Amino acid sequence: MVCIVQQPCEVALKSIFAIGRKEPIMSKSGLEGVIVGQSRLSYINGDEGELIYGGYAIDDLARNTTFEEVCYLLWNGKLPNRAELDGLKVELEGARKVDHRLLEMIRQFPHDADPMAALRTAVSAMGLIDPQANDNSEPENRRKAILITAQMPVLIAAYDQVRAGKEVVEPKSGLDTAANFLYMLNGEEADDARVRAMDTALVLHAEHGMNASTFAARVTAGTLADIYSAVVSAIGTLKGASHGGANVEVMRQLREIMESGTDPKQYVRDTLAAGKRMMGFGHRVYKATDPRATVLRELADKIMQGSEAKYLTLSDQVRAAMAEEMEAKGKKIYPNVDFFSASVYTTLGIAEDQFTAIFAMARVPGWTAHLFEQYANNRLIRPEAEYIGPRGLKVKPIEQR
Repeated sequence: MVCIVQQPCEVALKSIFAIGRKEPIMSKSGLEGVIVGQSRLSYINGDEGELIYGGYAIDDLARNTTFEEVCYLLWNGKLPNRAELDGLKVELEGARKVDHRLLEMIRQFPHDADPMAALRTAVSAMGLIDPQANDNSEPENRRKAILITAQMPVLIAAYDQVRAGKEVVEPKSGLDTAANFLYMLNGEEADDARVRAMDTALVLHAEHGMNASTFAARVTAGTLADIYSAVVSAIGTLKGASHGGANVEVMRQLREIMESGTDPKQYVRDTLAAGKRMMGFGHRVYKATDPRATVLRELADKIMQGSEAKYLTLSDQVRAAMAEEMEAKGKKIYPNVDFFSASVYTTLGIAEDQFTAIFAMARVPGWTAHLFEQYANNRLIRPEAEYIGPRGLKVKPIEQR
């Protein structure tokens, strides 16, 4: 049996805006640099390009563990031994069977819908049909975390099959999360290299501090709403192009270069000259190389062979062009995790508009681990806003307005 972390956070999540203050502090746009709480789950040092989950460097985890091991780490505060890992795998496999009512609902979704909208609706429906949805006890929230983590890959693959006019592929016994997802998505088992690439991509995206979607989930849980509602909040937040949709734009730019036949250097110059962004570069937190991008670049090299290598070659050309342009301006902007995940996902047979849904699938263990912390030491997250409107206005009779 796998348990969630038993030790509470040293300090409960607190909003620095309102607790114990007679006057609110000055606002800061986007809360940049503002500490909103404490967590044992991950640490990011953006200046040094460092990311750790529960004390382990992401590079070490990505190279030496699996997604299931990272799920256990985030939910339990330690890496599993063999028996604990096997137990978690059994639980995940047993939870993959999706309720027939939910699958029937997915079959009724518009075939041209945004996959993230489909996923958001499907996870919300999971809460609708779970009779224990409103039970926020520790054992029930643990069960739901397992259930959502196990079923989200099935839901994503099911919608992809349905919109293509195909039959839903049931998960296959004996396959782990990454292998099962590729099997359900493509109708056949992937080779070891592709499974490892998918698995590593899930590890790299599993947790990332108090990002926008995680914060949204914790705000929702802070009201004592159920865990399904909190995950739906996270999915809705991740759906935005400024958060989870960047890798989609990366692939669109790469395709635009290919289809137009434009020289990559010229494309980069023209894009920057027009005041537009080259997607996949820079990060709100990282001021050095995103450590996840380094691992993904190596994965891309392993799975992109023959005609598929064109994406990797073009990505390297764009990266070199960006480095040249930034050096000329005296700036340093590095590739982030989205830059190489776009071509990796394409090579794995994942449609562009599904990229963000894969992000959500990977991030569920991180979201739910944060929710365990939130429920264990809950305080309603209620910041204040700095009022900048008028004062002293007097109401005139409606006839005089």
